[in-house]
Amino acid sequence: MQQLRGTPLKRFLRDWRREHPQTRDIVLVLQSVSYPVNVGSLFRIADAVNVRHMYLCGATPTPPNKTIMKVGRNKDTDVRWSYEKNAEDVLVRLRDEGYHISALEITDQSLPYYEVEYPERLALVLGNEDHGVTRGALALCDSSVFVPMYGKGKSLNVHVSAAVVLYHVIHLPDEGDLPLE
Repeated sequence: MQQLRGTPLKRFLRDWRREHPQTRDIVLVLQSVSYPVNVGSLFRIADAVNVRHMYLCGATPTPPNKTIMKVGRNKDTDVRWSYEKNAEDVLVRLRDEGYHISALEITDQSLPYYEVEYPERLALVLGNEDHGVTRGALALCDSSVFVPMYGKGKSLNVHVSAAVVLYHVIHLPDEGDLPLE
């Protein structure tokens, strides 16, 4: 066994994508995710799972930003994104476009991320590192999910939690792949 580098790595990943396409339509809504390191990491994750669009809202820093570009390995040039001041306006539009809106937030109605059925069109809302998703945005969400914690910590970093949930979502069977009952 040996690590792949250069052209063999590119071919391996290209062939994998062809055989296992990511078919879900996923958008991210970052509501005042304030640390550029988290935003850069989320650009990199968004590229990895083929997110269609990232909405950077409120106090979320935007490219060009040295930290975002460095941590995100310049994925801000590959992932479609836009800045919109008000996340609630974005959520209303996404609902009108047929997206299921889910907050990655611990609420009194949250379910563990792996117990939820995700439709083909998903908008995942990520909130501020200290204050989470606002009440106004939560009121527009169809559901909320969380990553269970088994140690003493209350949560994972926002970009780590997003990666856990997004990789789970993209590896669920497509609706057409489900067995007939």
